Amino acid sequence: MGVRRKTVSELRSRKWLGAPGAAGLHKERRIRQGGFTVEDYKDKPVIAILSTWSDFNTCHAHFPQRIEEVKRGIWQAGGFPAVVPVHSVSESFLRPTSMMYRNFLAMEVEEAIRAHPVDGAVLLGGCDKTTPGLIMGAASADVPSIFVPAGAMSSGHWRGHTLGTGTSTWVAEADYRSGKLNEAEWQELGHASVRSPGTCNTMGTASTMMSLVDVLGLCLPGASSIPAVDSEHARMASDSGRRIVEMVWEDLKPSDIVSKASLNNAVIADMALSGSTNSLIHMIAMAGRLGLELSLEDFSAASESVPVICNLMPAGQYLMEDLHFAGGLRALLGVIKAWLDLSAMTCTGQSLGEEIEGAKVWDDDVIRSLEDPLYPSGALVVLKGSLSPRGSVLKRSAATPALLQHTGAAVVFANHADMKARIDDPALEVTAESVLVLQDAGPIGAPGMQEWGMLPIPKKLLAQGVRDMVRVSDARMSGTSFGTCVLHVCPESRTGGPLSLVSNGDPIRLDVANRRLDLLVEEGELSRRRAAWVAPPPHYARGYGELFTRHVLQADLGCDFDFLARPGTTPDPEVY
Repeated sequence: MGVRRKTVSELRSRKWLGAPGAAGLHKERRIRQGGFTVEDYKDKPVIAILSTWSDFNTCHAHFPQRIEEVKRGIWQAGGFPAVVPVHSVSESFLRPTSMMYRNFLAMEVEEAIRAHPVDGAVLLGGCDKTTPGLIMGAASADVPSIFVPAGAMSSGHWRGHTLGTGTSTWVAEADYRSGKLNEAEWQELGHASVRSPGTCNTMGTASTMMSLVDVLGLCLPGASSIPAVDSEHARMASDSGRRIVEMVWEDLKPSDIVSKASLNNAVIADMALSGSTNSLIHMIAMAGRLGLELSLEDFSAASESVPVICNLMPAGQYLMEDLHFAGGLRALLGVIKAWLDLSAMTCTGQSLGEEIEGAKVWDDDVIRSLEDPLYPSGALVVLKGSLSPRGSVLKRSAATPALLQHTGAAVVFANHADMKARIDDPALEVTAESVLVLQDAGPIGAPGMQEWGMLPIPKKLLAQGVRDMVRVSDARMSGTSFGTCVLHVCPESRTGGPLSLVSNGDPIRLDVANRRLDLLVEEGELSRRRAAWVAPPPHYARGYGELFTRHVLQADLGCDFDFLARPGTTPDPEVY
């Protein structure tokens, strides 16, 4: 039995463009003002191309050309394209942090779709927060939507070394601070690490989120692995334009594609990919917009069920370009298909199982076999205990194994400014066994839960050859980073969580085997500290900053806004 197809009269855009009388005539004359005729859009699905391009988002520098290729596909399939720019949420340039503006983008996407005469949407994103922001907004609007991932930049090279964006530059920064590289070499290496448009080419947050949206079925299968500058990427963009027109006629919406099974598949894939710690926050937020349950416990359970088979930096050796030519995401999913629900729907109208059928691994060092995994169990672990009663996360596959069971005395920094001022002070009382603790870096405290969780190793320890320590914070860290960093401690210190009560010298125990993070201080002493604790003043007294501070949820709930983290759509506006 075939899929029922919409009729022209059922197109949402007809409420605007087919309105009787003056209302419809007004829309017609304004489209003519843009150089189009009635025949260009008459009886056709109108497709919004939501673009996160800007000159400040250099990861998306190729989007103006990709927009033209998406348009080509839409025209060919009998649709009418309309570009709608939305916030670019640049990871590199936006301050105080792009994380503050993920929800801003999600709100803008939802409202842009609802307020315009569109029947479907093409979502162009990739840089870290654009992917979840676009998906959150499109899920809430719930019109047919397809994601076009930006793709990763080309691999970097310097003096015979392959460079991964972020990962290699973090290593180089430590080498520069310790005196192993001079300033000219440090700068030269950094410049060599960014060779083209596209997102970070490691399995950082951008690559992770594009891959997980691919697993969810919201982009053309395998699109997430294609390098940004490859001609295949341009063809994928046109294919996406053609497909979205068909999705409109089929009325295939995000709520029809993404299910609990899809989410479980994405969580499993996240573990096999050794994905970014940021994925937990974004996936929970995306699920909430669709009314689907996803919690830290889901990630915790998946962590023990599937090995890491993706040998990419920062946990491994290779880069996204290598993954693509090794068979891409489809081949990787084929290796772990025993853990997946292959009946899950994709935007093609076919099941995940049908879409990965026949995919092959062409390099079994990049995509490892189950018999030869990079790591025997999942990359990410969720920790709870007296220091993080609602949970925290650690990327086990990028940590130092000897530090996964560790007890050390806390060296506490009250906030990021305090850390910057003192971390390299020769008088800082710190040893390699210490636990570095950063407070006031959570969703409200930072503000925006900045990527400060990979605290730098104190300079005097770098000089001694120390390259990793246990670090604990309510912050996030870049998905390109590595180290024994406990992140997202929840509830955050700004709200009076246990992290706010830690003092210098307090023993902290990290016990990854038992999934524990504990502050080893007697309850009586903690009660005295709690009674004396005073919350710092708010960062904002107006504007979006105040809105964010008042309404952002904690990390274990996805850091969405409390008034948006639920399903349900707002009725279309009245057209006049």
